[in-house]
Amino acid sequence: MSLHRSVRVLEMAFLVWLACSQQCFSTHTDHLLPPEFSQYNGTLYAACKVSPSTSLPDDLPKVYGQALFKQDHGQGKLQVLLQLAGFPEDESPQSRAIHIHQYGDLSQGCISTGGHYNPYGVDHPNHPGDFGNFVAHEGRISEQIESEATLFGGLSVLGRAVVVHETIDDLGQGGDVGSLLHGNAGRRLACCVIGMSSSDLWEEQQKLQSS
Repeated sequence: MSLHRSVRVLEMAFLVWLACSQQCFSTHTDHLLPPEFSQYNGTLYAACKVSPSTSLPDDLPKVYGQALFKQDHGQGKLQVLLQLAGFPEDESPQSRAIHIHQYGDLSQGCISTGGHYNPYGVDHPNHPGDFGNFVAHEGRISEQIESEATLFGGLSVLGRAVVVHETIDDLGQGGDVGSLLHGNAGRRLACCVIGMSSSDLWEEQQKLQSS
């Protein structure tokens, strides 16, 4: 066999192997997607019912509500709808920080949710679930934001927790270790575990907002 023909045979073998590998990888990846992916045409939804921490002192506000999530697989950005109530109806309300925390463990109230969800090992406020600060109006927060977190793959936030904090997040500008870990946002007022949901809650809230 000539050298030219040998090289050509090797090239063809490599192309066949590459095509097979891509097909097998694609098939394997599809198997990892939850059935809801097909049910909702490539979109995943999640919900989180916010309740006051069971270890909360009596003098702190009892915050409740929900956090809703929607993500289209092809478009990437996670949409988050925050609807919270129970804040003091002050004339000059303070900002409250909201973050995704590592564990969906509420066995000790919000304390057992661990630190910020930080899969890349970076400083705050560069964690994917660092939602930022929100000001309550008439005791309520109603905001829709985009997040760098995801519902897909190995870095999915499904099963992790949303935590509402007592005070403002200093966004890493506090000049101390705590600032780079959690923004010195104070005690944990309320929390919930993010779970897969149908599209019903999201669609219902979108209709209410547009009416």
